[in-house]
Amino acid sequence: MTETTDQASTGQASDQAQTWRDDFSRVLSPVFGSPQLDIVRGEGSYVWDAAGKQYLDLLAGIAVNALGHCHPAWVNAITEQASTLGHISNFFTSPAQIGLAEKLHEILDLPAGSAVFFSNSGTEANEAAFKMARRAAGGGRPFIIAIEGAFHGRTMGALALTAKEAYRAPFAPGVPGVVHVPYGDVEALEAAINENTAAVFIEPVQGEVGVRTHPAGYLTAVRELTTKVGALMILDEVQSGIGRTGSWFAHQNPEIGEGVTPDIITSAKGLGGGMPIGATITVGDANTGLLEAGQHGTTFGGNPIACAAGLAVLETIEKDNLLDHVSETSDWLKGQLAKVDGIGEITGKGLLLGLELTPGEDSQVPDSKAVAARALEAGFIINPVAPGRLRLAPPLTITTDELTPFIDALPGLIT
Repeated sequence: MTETTDQASTGQASDQAQTWRDDFSRVLSPVFGSPQLDIVRGEGSYVWDAAGKQYLDLLAGIAVNALGHCHPAWVNAITEQASTLGHISNFFTSPAQIGLAEKLHEILDLPAGSAVFFSNSGTEANEAAFKMARRAAGGGRPFIIAIEGAFHGRTMGALALTAKEAYRAPFAPGVPGVVHVPYGDVEALEAAINENTAAVFIEPVQGEVGVRTHPAGYLTAVRELTTKVGALMILDEVQSGIGRTGSWFAHQNPEIGEGVTPDIITSAKGLGGGMPIGATITVGDANTGLLEAGQHGTTFGGNPIACAAGLAVLETIEKDNLLDHVSETSDWLKGQLAKVDGIGEITGKGLLLGLELTPGEDSQVPDSKAVAARALEAGFIINPVAPGRLRLAPPLTITTDELTPFIDALPGLIT
């Protein structure tokens, strides 16, 4: 009787899954492929699908849900703002917009003359920075340098900066003037940069290539070389910012940023905690003046609801000491992962980690997509970010108790 009931439940769940998949393919664009789940609810570090199955979310919307799902402070801020003022256009400002900008100035310890431009996503934040780069040194500098392995977004300017040829090739010729230099190679960077270089775009932590930081001294070299030729140093902290690495921004961690001060910083993802928002932050009045009134804009940038959400995220991280929590949890997690058979090098910082899969008894490196699929079946959301590599980017609020079942299950998921 139990077996028959279980079989019926499994069949019903399978029918439900096929129904929403059919509905998705009938009405939505196929650019993301077929979705893996139909998620209907989230709370803290967990989400539930339409069949009621619970999953531990170790990806957090790709480093977006900084406070987890439906954090009370975040929900209350959005609810209060939505019931007070929703949208006003960029002809006006709001307390939420000013408050969030002031908080970003504070946590970055920005000098006088610095400024924040709000948009709706990371790629838009990078597009604004791209336009600023075109104005570097008065304009007329045709080249922008990006790094092998970089991912800066999918709109045309950000796409030109993104290194993966498969992303760019279908949309050739693309935006001209971007030069990609080999990862970690100071000599190659030095050979490429000159008085015709407008800027160097660089992620302090490269997320999409498998989570890797740059070799010691590399960010320092970028800063020295850009200063020498009068080019901008633009840090893409879309994924690595907002407490993700245990510092407000990754470049503020001496082990990563080496004390450099960039000209422009871009942010998004965790900034809104789940609400769409991006920020392009100019350091000092000279960089702020790269775009004049009327040279750039956005309809929804600085939306009061998105800004209220962002301010709630930053205030909660501060109030709950989540930067320390991220560092402590990361130390514990990396220590546990290092004991797992099948896990090799562990890269990244804080709660943005890359896990290398090592060859098994058959001398073959496990298929990261297959491992992630088995993890999903077991109730864990992880990301097969690259062949033989997994990415973890859980909520900053996750606990060691919540992580322990995943650690226990991981050896079996790999093999």
